[in-house]
Amino acid sequence: MPPETIFPLTERPVRPAGSGARRPVKLIIQIPCYNEEETIAETLADLPRTLPGIDTIEWLIINDGSRDRTVEVARAAGADHIIDLPVNKGLANGFMAGLQRAVELGADIIVNTDADNQYNAADIPALIAPILERRAQFVVGDRPISDVEHFSWLKKQLQLLGSKVVQVVSGTNVQDAPSGFRAISREAALRINVFDSYSYTMESIIQAGLSGIRIVSIPISSPRETRPSRLVRSIGNYVKRSMAAILRAFLIYKPGKTFFLLGAPPALMGVALMLRWLLLYFQGTERAHVPSLIAASMLIGLAGLLWMLGLIGELLSINRRLLQDIQYRLRRAAAEAYYDSLDPSDSEAPEER
Repeated sequence: MPPETIFPLTERPVRPAGSGARRPVKLIIQIPCYNEEETIAETLADLPRTLPGIDTIEWLIINDGSRDRTVEVARAAGADHIIDLPVNKGLANGFMAGLQRAVELGADIIVNTDADNQYNAADIPALIAPILERRAQFVVGDRPISDVEHFSWLKKQLQLLGSKVVQVVSGTNVQDAPSGFRAISREAALRINVFDSYSYTMESIIQAGLSGIRIVSIPISSPRETRPSRLVRSIGNYVKRSMAAILRAFLIYKPGKTFFLLGAPPALMGVALMLRWLLLYFQGTERAHVPSLIAASMLIGLAGLLWMLGLIGELLSINRRLLQDIQYRLRRAAAEAYYDSLDPSDSEAPEER
């Protein structure tokens, strides 16, 4: 039976769990692809078809507007499902399209890996183990960054720094936030949103961590260099995009803390200038020191404005969480209807994870 090819995407994620007999556990391995005809066959050949604790394993290809033979090669290599996006929309969009389709297909666990075969497929059992054991809903493969030979010293330091920032923002202990090798439960996939079109790695962890999704890291093998990275075209570009993603995450998910910290320096400088002016005034200075007074007022006013923006941001974040909960319920209900339409005779609901 030829693999399924999907063109238009709609919001239709997975039906809720029910009681009764155990439903077979389905694992879907998704691979975002962009012009990967040279490596996709090798990547698929290394993927497992059977694993302990898993009843069904399917492969999902997200073709992100490739202009080569990626789809044909993937189909010939045994891909079960293919999402064919008409134009290149970026890695983050491909990741989200894959999650959406995987939950539509009834996946209990979704593993995301790269098309260039840099991650070792033999690590998949360890990656999904915390989800099978109900210890986590989101698992990130922790690469030994310091030992990766094809990473430059600067790239290693930037990746470690990015992971530290993500830990602070998300409240998680993920050691390798930029890692694209990860396992996600169905319930976690229904809740995740990514707004950055460049990369999904850091933002998805932040959003999941702040949504109460249990995240853990597990050590994996050192990644292989099968081709130059397409995401990191240059260190300067990587730094610029990574900093923009981190700043956006702070503003979206931690607005109160972000604007408080931004307002603290001008507030301290304004208070210092005001105290200086008062000290000179009570000492009977002959000069009015009006510039200092004006500067102090402007700095304190700026700090107050930033803190007010932080308060507004916190109020908006409450609204965002409510909207996310509504979105989750709509996704889940739509998925239930779609999953039932695939096999109306199947009365068993997927096991909650």
